[in-house]
Amino acid sequence: MAQDKHYDVIIIGTGAGGGTLVHTLASTGKSILILERGDYVPREKANWDSRAVNVEAKYQTKEEWRDKDGKPLHPHTNYYVGGNTKFYGAALFRLRKEDFGEIRHFGGISPAWPISYDEIEPYYLKAEKLYHVHGKRGEDPTDPQASGPYPHPAISHEPRIQQLSDDFERLGLKPFHTPLGLQRDEQNLHASKCIRCDTCDGYPCLVDAKSDAQVLCVDPALRFPNVTLLTNAYVDRLETNASGNEISRVVVSRNGTRENYSADLVVVSCGAINSAALLLRSANDKHPRGLANGSDVVGRHYMGHTNSVMLALSKCPNPTIYQKSLSVNDFYFGSKEWNHPMGHISFVAKLDGTALSAGAPAIAPGWTLDLMAKHTLSFWITSEDLPDPSNRVTVDHEGKIVLQYTPNNEEPHRRLLAKLKELMQQQTKCGIHGHECHEGLFARNLFVGDRIPLAGVAHQNGTIRFGSDPKTSALDTNCKAHEVDNLYVVDGSFFPSSAAVNPALTIMANALRVGDHLIERLGISTIEKTNIHAPVATGVQYVV
Repeated sequence: MAQDKHYDVIIIGTGAGGGTLVHTLASTGKSILILERGDYVPREKANWDSRAVNVEAKYQTKEEWRDKDGKPLHPHTNYYVGGNTKFYGAALFRLRKEDFGEIRHFGGISPAWPISYDEIEPYYLKAEKLYHVHGKRGEDPTDPQASGPYPHPAISHEPRIQQLSDDFERLGLKPFHTPLGLQRDEQNLHASKCIRCDTCDGYPCLVDAKSDAQVLCVDPALRFPNVTLLTNAYVDRLETNASGNEISRVVVSRNGTRENYSADLVVVSCGAINSAALLLRSANDKHPRGLANGSDVVGRHYMGHTNSVMLALSKCPNPTIYQKSLSVNDFYFGSKEWNHPMGHISFVAKLDGTALSAGAPAIAPGWTLDLMAKHTLSFWITSEDLPDPSNRVTVDHEGKIVLQYTPNNEEPHRRLLAKLKELMQQQTKCGIHGHECHEGLFARNLFVGDRIPLAGVAHQNGTIRFGSDPKTSALDTNCKAHEVDNLYVVDGSFFPSSAAVNPALTIMANALRVGDHLIERLGISTIEKTNIHAPVATGVQYVV
């Protein structure tokens, strides 16, 4: 391919942000180049193999980062078309309306966003439709107002999960169906793409039924002749013009050669950690601290939530295949006993003995990992961590990413875990074992106590925050760099705070919001906009 080729738009990254954005822009007729450092996930039996995925980490990057002490860090992240949506659990929550305002936590302040919930709400609705979200409005006691229903009915509970939901309700809670992005039709199972398997959360979907960015956004966009995807294309740096106010060149390493591209608009969506690293290693005379970093916030305020996986062990087996259908938000903003936000309770996929061995829990007397796996409920607990400028991404002299992070606001997480333990001890009396059926909660130990370790970066956000003041933010409210007129960032980097639910849907909704802004900036007329989704697709522009 000829070097220095010019496009209207270059999008770097194909995940929740970049993939959604290219879907929005594909039908504008503008020339679009998508750069993806990885390739397509190979479709193979190993996609659904627990040992390959959980123990051997077959699909995780082999890249090595550093922690704050300079020790090697092997990130649990994936570089493929579709980004981490290929492996996510597809739990697609809106942030709470209150999350967009300032919230006082036990450990400090969660700052207000420069836009309101009402401004992004229409895009949440569009993102839910695009990603086939199943749910039921009004069940979640913290659910913000929505301008329309979920596009699909909630995914049903299997019997053990329904029993747990009933127990929680009996205890005065308001459990609800988790909003899930799956292409599943429970009324017409013979025609459903999703088969409700136990290899969804953390696995690539072998039947393309999980609502990921590759299947729903990138591949459909490639039907348009104006869209080109380059895989195995690692962006080394972004170069600016002499004045430093525009990106003039995108420098790419691909298949052992250097290639240069340029565009009227350049959109970075590599994930909060890699996007910050790209801007930092793109420093030049006009941007000595890193591109668009006059405020010195690029790379700072890294957040990834305080997460734990807890196993509730019982004497009775749990035959559930897909258990992610249930969530609890009753303690999201606190409780009667404690007036501070605690967070969110939901589930990870059912874990087998092989998966447990990758982060082996303390084994109860008389139990093996395989036996425990058959008798457990696998909870996912999320609490909000707060933006701290010292929690940051940097790049060392070897060009390696350094992730410095000290946990904060931890007391809410401890209290939320205690709440869950209390709830599980009040389970309905078992007809076989009585109240002794519940054996207790065990942590799936992942190297750092019962917490997801630093390497677990699935919820990464906050490193290139947006705001109205260029002194305290890197991006404006349209996610354009304050200092570089044609540079945008649309992954989780823009978050000023992390909230306590999965960030994916907010990244998707924001990409749709920024997409509308870019359509205006690209000069698409009102008449053209009315026809923007007309089916004009022909041949695929995909280059390995």
